Amino acid sequence: MTGKIQNRESFLNNIASQLGRDRLKEPVKRPDWKYAPQDKVLTGATEDDLVEVLKAHCEKINTTVITTTKAGLSDALNEAVKNYGGGPVVTWKDERFTHWGLHDLFNNEWSVQGIDYHEWDYTTGDDNIQLAEQANVGITISEYTLAESATVVLFSGKDRGRTVSFLPKTYIALVPKSSIVPRMTQAARKMRELHLDGKTVPACVNFISGPSNSADIELQLVVGVHGPFKATYILIDDL
Repeated sequence: MTGKIQNRESFLNNIASQLGRDRLKEPVKRPDWKYAPQDKVLTGATEDDLVEVLKAHCEKINTTVITTTKAGLSDALNEAVKNYGGGPVVTWKDERFTHWGLHDLFNNEWSVQGIDYHEWDYTTGDDNIQLAEQANVGITISEYTLAESATVVLFSGKDRGRTVSFLPKTYIALVPKSSIVPRMTQAARKMRELHLDGKTVPACVNFISGPSNSADIELQLVVGVHGPFKATYILIDDL
């Protein structure tokens, strides 16, 4: 059912009247800011510099960082899953996994090792959520990675369920080196560029910085309150 806007004109006219002016007829012009301090952070940093910043902040948020190449990714991921106690494992359905040579690991090697594996399948509805809730490890891919805060940016979609990153006990993010940017400023611009290019920007974009943390009660830090209690970033040299 489509909603209908009621009393829009009178409502907006009343606001303008309370502000002591007429209704604006043209879009508001974006101001030219004299200062833009958000652009100064990590200015001139090289890709390797950003990697070091990312690693340093991962130590502060109790997140493990593993560096590997695309050729070594399968072994690195397998080892990380075993270090977390094995399966069940849930992942997105994403062609990049196959592109990075993970198909055999997911569909053959883990079966031999006795590791249960589930790939997100939107056609099965809430079954995906139940499997994510029962999983030991959730695996996703970072679209953009903020070096300043060690934050991975996840794009949700029909093949990329949100629950994969926050319902399992532990979490692994695959982080392409090419995805690393200084901070939120650059990530927001990249998403804006996607929109301007006519590409789809998901309705849900998650920013995740390491394992779940909360200090809401008496400023006492508690890990794992509303998400995984351990997190690993596997940094892939894809440049």
